[in-house]
Amino acid sequence: MTASIWVLGEALMDCLSQPDGTLRPFMGGSPYNMARAAALRGAPVGYVNPLSTDRFGQQLGQQLQKDGVQVLAGESRLPTSLAVVQITDGQPSYGFYREGIADRDYTAAGVLAMLKAHPPGVLHTGSLLLVPPEHTKVLAILQGAKDLGWTISVDVNLRPKLAADLAAYVEAVKQVAKLADWIKASDEDLELLGVHAPSRAQGAQIAALFRDQGASRIALTFGGQGAWLEVDGAFADADVPRTTVVDTVGAGDTFWGNCLGDWVLNADGKGRVKQTLVEAMQAAAINCSRAGCQPPTYSETQALL
Repeated sequence: MTASIWVLGEALMDCLSQPDGTLRPFMGGSPYNMARAAALRGAPVGYVNPLSTDRFGQQLGQQLQKDGVQVLAGESRLPTSLAVVQITDGQPSYGFYREGIADRDYTAAGVLAMLKAHPPGVLHTGSLLLVPPEHTKVLAILQGAKDLGWTISVDVNLRPKLAADLAAYVEAVKQVAKLADWIKASDEDLELLGVHAPSRAQGAQIAALFRDQGASRIALTFGGQGAWLEVDGAFADADVPRTTVVDTVGAGDTFWGNCLGDWVLNADGKGRVKQTLVEAMQAAAINCSRAGCQPPTYSETQALL
């Protein structure tokens, strides 16, 4: 299989804090979650970063394969990254352990060689790989990929507590965002990027900031206030579907994965902008009704529309 969507990013174990003080591991990492969601939507997806030879890495790889994601890179002897997740009122907060870990065990030259050997598709990245100094490798890969004809997808997904220097982190994200053809940002991301009190009503104005940098497909999410989507000049917004929220882990990843999956499966993205948005939001709502990130299949999403 030649994957239409290649995903560059972290795969880690989300260790969710339980009421009794124990930690329960769930497979996660924003790009990893997105890869699973896009594959379950029905798109051909490949995961680029190495996975560890440890038990967690084996589980991460097995889950990717179960969901239909092709594992593209070799294994790493370095350990799997960990995140400790605290859930408060359904909202997650994270502590990360990311030094000397498997998903950072790659080189820009190695990834570019993989990209050169395959027909151009969509290359997605974002989240923890944008934290300095890792972003320098990502910038080199994205620029090289664009030169090869790949479409660049970025989920901003800022994690401010992970950065030793928040200003440098935000600047790194802005540099990466300038290379994005397709981009997603949440209201929390937008605040950190300098947008004051972002709201869904400002969707067109906020999207223009990314459009002026060259992005043609832009998703803006506003938590419980809904989302705004622009595709090649056409746009739509929508409310959050009704659901019973267990937690919101992976909701944005599921949303964006369904957007990307829809776009690579359907040539007329512009004509489907409202349908894409509604389906992606329904998929995210289903994910929120489950513990951890558990994206739905496309048939599960359709059954509730």
